[in-house]
Amino acid sequence: MPIGSNTDEQELLETLKKVEALFSGTTFDGERNAAAEAIERIRERLRSVQATQPPEEFSFSMPDGWSRRLFTALLCRYGIQPYRYRGQRRTTVMARVPRRFLDETLWPEFNQLNAVLRSYLERVTERVIKASIYADDAEAEIRNEPAALADGRATPH
Repeated sequence: MPIGSNTDEQELLETLKKVEALFSGTTFDGERNAAAEAIERIRERLRSVQATQPPEEFSFSMPDGWSRRLFTALLCRYGIQPYRYRGQRRTTVMARVPRRFLDETLWPEFNQLNAVLRSYLERVTERVIKASIYADDAEAEIRNEPAALADGRATPH
């Protein structure tokens, strides 16, 4: 089976569309028009919340580059400008967003999309390693510590 097969990728895209539909408030599994309408519904929800609740500045620390890229893409999709201050780590994403929109829509959607994406990336990574490096996926053996380490003394290298 080819690494990152089209079937797996198509399955990922379908799952991501379903998560998107869940957060847009639609039950219609449509094509491009439905996706555009779903995004517009979420943007409208954001505008509605902004009318009653001003945006606040939030700092998000992403565990990895994939999560950061996904979160940044979601912010941009909804017209929210991501940024970071000089000196902040690359894994930090800053954004000004109403707390209600963050709590009810943006953060839950990100978490679900991120879980789907991470699961896919883990499967692809596992396949690549098995196919090209070593097929045995056994974990490292667990051993008792040497006596010198257990006593807190360093062992010679």
